Amino acid sequence: MMQSRSIKRFLALEHNIIVLLGALLVIGMGEELWVRFMPRYLEVLGASAVAIGAYGSFKRIVDTIYQYPGGWLADRMGRKRALVLFNVIAATGYLLYLLTTRWEIVILGTLLVLAWSSMSQPAIFSLIGDTLGRSRRAMGFSVQSIWKRIPIVIAPPIGGYLLARLGLVSGMHVGFAVSLLLALGAIYLQSHFYHSPPRKVDTSHAGLGQVWHMMPDSLRRLLVADCLVRLGSNLAAVYVVLFVTNVRGKTPLEFGALTSLQMITAILGYLPAARLADRFGRQPFILATFAFFALFPLSLVVLPPEWLALAFIIAGLHEIGEPARKARIVDLAEESYRGRVIGLYYLIRGLVTIPAPFLGGLLWQSSVQWPFIVGGLISAAGLGLYAVRPHMDEQMT
Repeated sequence: MMQSRSIKRFLALEHNIIVLLGALLVIGMGEELWVRFMPRYLEVLGASAVAIGAYGSFKRIVDTIYQYPGGWLADRMGRKRALVLFNVIAATGYLLYLLTTRWEIVILGTLLVLAWSSMSQPAIFSLIGDTLGRSRRAMGFSVQSIWKRIPIVIAPPIGGYLLARLGLVSGMHVGFAVSLLLALGAIYLQSHFYHSPPRKVDTSHAGLGQVWHMMPDSLRRLLVADCLVRLGSNLAAVYVVLFVTNVRGKTPLEFGALTSLQMITAILGYLPAARLADRFGRQPFILATFAFFALFPLSLVVLPPEWLALAFIIAGLHEIGEPARKARIVDLAEESYRGRVIGLYYLIRGLVTIPAPFLGGLLWQSSVQWPFIVGGLISAAGLGLYAVRPHMDEQMT
């Protein structure tokens, strides 16, 4: 019993965190059955290549725009009620998917489905911040990040089997039905088992400009640096598979193995890095993450084909400071408007990075190496910006 309590303490598994992890697991298991096959499903329903591309862009834009409303609702309604609401909206989207075979309606249904994956992020961050003290938040985000990846490992092969066994349309509909049932289970879980958070629901009417001014200078500096790092990363991200297979001569199977190596590296680094970040400060790990973001695209260009495994290890290591970065955002966002600050942070970051794949495509047309070189240099600029001034407020909090 003592050992069990020690493990729970080490992993920051407080009651509300366990309930949240349960909801993330069941919803993720449902969505990962079908979400990666959606472009193929739209094609079978009659969508053109242009419409399928528009679906991808539409998802990215909606994901960005939903961040701030999600944070606003988390502050106004409270974390528990907001998370349950987002789950209900997503479940309605699964039902719509299940009831239609028109690709136009499926794309519109994405507006509902994304309520969970996009709107819930500020509420989830706020819940972790409300539940865990500053000395345990990086560990809380680390465990959440690992847990979110479990459905990615397990569910897609099951979804692929369903599609092969039942046919694409019937298999997708089974996946939608499973998602709906699991979402209903997550709604029950979150409605009945969250403990009431020790906070008051905020009733102020601060607008976007006021929320921006509520951000401490150090958080705004982190945001600007993060925008540069992600802009550089997204210039190259879409073209990694093309560069590795077409330019470096690796097979799709070898690319898949390299991607698995990246994921394994990320998972292995989460817990020790989070523990150290909680004990010794966020700054070194955030700097390390930004450095690995800059190094990955450059290493793809510089390293010979037989050394590409090292590049993907570097890609995995850029997750090493993500729990620390998330914890730092929560540390610096005052509790009563935490959801809106987090929502605004991700809204701005998302808007900045939306054009990046298109700009990367223009660079790719000039030279297949340019998206990676320019992307790495832009990310390095973000690293330099964040490193240039010491964060005394971190030492004081």
